[in-house]
Amino acid sequence: MAELAYWEALRRAHDEELAHDPLVIAMGEDIGVAGGTYKVTLGLYGKYGEERIIDTPISENSYTGIGIGASMAGMRPIIEIMSINFALLALDTLINAAAKIRYMSGGRAQCPIVMRTPGGTAHQLAAQHSARLSRLFMGTPGLRVVTPSTPLDAYGMLKSAVRCNDPVIFLEHESMYNLKGEVPDEETFRPLEGAGVVREGTDITLIGYNYSVHWCLTAADKLAQEGIHAEVIDLRSLKPIDRETIRRSIEKTHRVLVAEEDEAPVGVGSEVIAGIIEDCFFALDAQPVRVHAADVPVPYNYSLEKAAIPDAKDVYQSALKVLGKV
Repeated sequence: MAELAYWEALRRAHDEELAHDPLVIAMGEDIGVAGGTYKVTLGLYGKYGEERIIDTPISENSYTGIGIGASMAGMRPIIEIMSINFALLALDTLINAAAKIRYMSGGRAQCPIVMRTPGGTAHQLAAQHSARLSRLFMGTPGLRVVTPSTPLDAYGMLKSAVRCNDPVIFLEHESMYNLKGEVPDEETFRPLEGAGVVREGTDITLIGYNYSVHWCLTAADKLAQEGIHAEVIDLRSLKPIDRETIRRSIEKTHRVLVAEEDEAPVGVGSEVIAGIIEDCFFALDAQPVRVHAADVPVPYNYSLEKAAIPDAKDVYQSALKVLGKV
């Protein structure tokens, strides 16, 4: 086992998949000579050359479209968009082409692309660099949406995504790139479907994805000091959502909280709770609760940014309310 930072795990996955298949390429702004804004492609330009590590112009719709066309011709592009905010510029190619071409061609054309992009708040990057748009991609038929919360999942899920014949939206978080964790020395693949129970418990289910999983784990540690045993679920995949794992957990704990950094309206939490109501309403001993960001553009001011975004303390306090402790 090796301890790798999140960005190092992603870099290793890139390196292995580029070495495995000459049809794998990477495309994006500053990913070549500079090695990427978050160092994910550091050193790969010198190793694989400019025809496989492609520095693109600042034109997300154009190079995403080129990558989609290349995938339909047999290539397997990893398309990096520097911030999920900028993915808005590529929605036409992602939603009208990548998501639909396999269906509209009756399976004769495939689009095996991976679109990697970080979102979420880091440190005063303001509203135009702090979006969380997972709900947008979740609502698009034909796309897979995954969002790893650990270096191991980042490594293994990216490898699986590159070899998948569906278009995969691979969502990261700007605050997790230096997060460290163990990754096996041998080649490892992680599934693109299925949630993980990352902490067993009996009193309440805490559900998170990417960064909010770590809030849930921290809150669970604090709850344990008070004799409360929280189960923590890492969704890992947002499309499809693993409703069966969620159902089994709630039938055990009878209480649930969903934590996310995104705003509440029409969000991941809304979809998860809708599924809970449909699947296991009569197993609930209390109403489901969401912990989420304020419904405002992310402020630049540090104090306002902190006030707008939830954290582990909010998860802990909300869990106590669900349990009737406050």
